[in-house]
Parts: sequence; C-alpha cells; structure tokens
Amino acid sequence: MENKNINEKNKRVLVAMSGGVDSSVAAALLKDQGYEVIGATMQVWDYSQCEVEEGTGTCCSSLDVDDARAVANQLDIPFFVLNCEEQFKISVINPFINDYLQGKTPVPCVNCNTYLKFDHLIQKMKELDCQYLATGHYAQIIQLPNGESAIQTSSDDWKDQTYFLFTIDPKIIPHLIFPVGGYTKPEVRKIAESKNIQTARKKDSTGICFLGNQSYQDFIQQHATPEQLAHKNGSIREYPSGQILGSHRGIHEFTYGQSKGLGLTHHEKLFVIKTDLETQTVWVGPENYLYKKEMVIRDPHWLTTVKSGEELRVKIRLQHQSAKARIEKLNERDFKIEFEEPQRAITPGQAAVFYRDQQLLGGGWIL
Repeated sequence: MENKNINEKNKRVLVAMSGGVDSSVAAALLKDQGYEVIGATMQVWDYSQCEVEEGTGTCCSSLDVDDARAVANQLDIPFFVLNCEEQFKISVINPFINDYLQGKTPVPCVNCNTYLKFDHLIQKMKELDCQYLATGHYAQIIQLPNGESAIQTSSDDWKDQTYFLFTIDPKIIPHLIFPVGGYTKPEVRKIAESKNIQTARKKDSTGICFLGNQSYQDFIQQHATPEQLAHKNGSIREYPSGQILGSHRGIHEFTYGQSKGLGLTHHEKLFVIKTDLETQTVWVGPENYLYKKEMVIRDPHWLTTVKSGEELRVKIRLQHQSAKARIEKLNERDFKIEFEEPQRAITPGQAAVFYRDQQLLGGGWIL
C-alpha cells in the first residue's frame, strides 16, 4: 500500500514516535521505502504524578520513551527526546480542566495535535532540515484532481483518527505522511512481528494519556486550584419537571448521556440531559430527551472550502458513525448544523467534524 509521497526517495523525514506499535511501524516502513528517518518522542507530562502501566492510556511516559528509543536503536536511526511539558500543560492540561469546570466535555487530543504534534514538531522538522513529518495516525494523505493535498479517512474504520486532525494548517498537509493509514490494525501488528519490532505486541493506549489509572474527576480535584473548585456544588434535578433528586460537588463530574455514577435511586434509568453552569444544576431524565436534530458550532476550522447549505457527513464524537447534516452560517463565528435524523447526546465541548465522502473538511466546537 503506497503513500502519495513514497516515490520521493532519499528525503528526510521526522517521525513522531510515541513508543507504540503504530509509530514504530511507521518509522520502519519509511526506512524501508528509502527515506532518511529521524525519530523524536515528546516528553509531555510528569507521569510520577499518576499510576502508569501499559495500555492505560499513557503516551510518551518514561516507559514509552524507553520503548521508542529501543525501536530507534533497532532501526538504526537518530533519536531525540523533546521536553514539551510546559507547552503541554498550557495547551492541553489547563484547557482540559477549565472546559470541564465550564460544563463542557473536552477533546484534549485535538489540542495536543494542534499545538504539539503539528506545531511544535513541525518546527522541529524544519530545524532538522526534514521535508516531511510522519506520525502513526490512522489517516491518509491523498492528491485531489486539482493537485492539492488532502486528508482522508484510513483503511481501518474502527481505528480512524481523522476526527482529531481537523485543526491542522492546510499549508502543512503536503509535508505530512501517515504510513500506517492504508493498513488495518491487525496488518500493522503483523508487519511489526515480521520485523521483530519489540512493540509488536504492546497493548494499545486507550483513554486520555495523562490520566493513567485515574478518573478525570479525580484528576481535576487534584490539579485544579482551590479557587477553581470553590462553590461548585449544586443540585440534580429531574428534566423537565424540575424536581430536586439529589446534590453533587460540581458539574465537571458529569457529561451528557451519562447514566452511571449519578448517586440516585429512581424508578427508571436516568441520563444526564444537560448541565447549567450559572446555577450549577445537573438535569437528568429519560433517554429520549437526549436526541436532537440541531446544534450550533463555534469557530470552525476549514481545510478546504465548504458552502453554507451544503449537505455533509458530521461526526459529533470519535466513535460516532457520522450522520448526514446541512450546515448554515449564522455569523462570523457560529454555524447551525441540522441533522437529517436526531442524534444522541450532542455534547458541548466536543468537536463536530465534517466529511465529504472520505475527505476530511474541517470541524468546530459544539456549543
């Protein structure tokens, strides 16, 4: 399976190596294809602050850095460790905490891609006189009929990661390579095993990388300031009657569609329908109230031209199957999205990501 860049032999490429099997195979494939490969791992978080074990979601922990270095040694390629902890705290951790405290459900991987992988690493790519930056993302670079480069979904629908890539600067797309995007995950593991790469059977990271074994609620309690957590308790009310069913210690502990951990005894199963920041109220009710046909997004970022009124496919969370919807511009910042069919748990703070067929068009933040 060929990437559109593969015919350019002897080009220098910086490979972001997380210590997982995907980026390890990405580096190996590029070396086989004649590239001059340089590996780099970002040290983004002090994992001494949480429990770390393989497969619990960590990325670039000391364990992962060691694995990435070992693979680089095996491939006989130069390897750098980049300390990005301060930038990660500013661009990923702080917004993550702030969003939850504002009653939103954030997507920290988007900020990590925006401000570190495809910003900080792009700068490193230039410093090292590399022509390309490669990652282990499940995505593909294609050439459109007009000659422009674009991002499209990977060959593995379940592992596809284009949802996280909508904030990429279109100008850098021609300099990106996603070597594993044309493979399925089982195929990637087979390649790793055939090359005796030591991460071949390493567990996939799941969840949010900096949490380790912690819940996000505990993480926020640990890392938010006392001022941020002050006066966050409130009531849990039944929707739409308004009957008080219980209390809570902060709306940051709830997300739309949640049914477990509500601390309520009720004659029917209840779901979080919405939260109200101003009154610190969590509204719960039957599941049917979660379905809506419309939403508004703010500050969309486009990789290509999208017309108001155009019918597109929209994903409202990573594992959402995408749904047909029309987009209408309301003002310079806001767009209304109207779905063909009602969608479950449209959640503020999540990303709405747009596709035309398999091509990634851009995305915005759900209000």
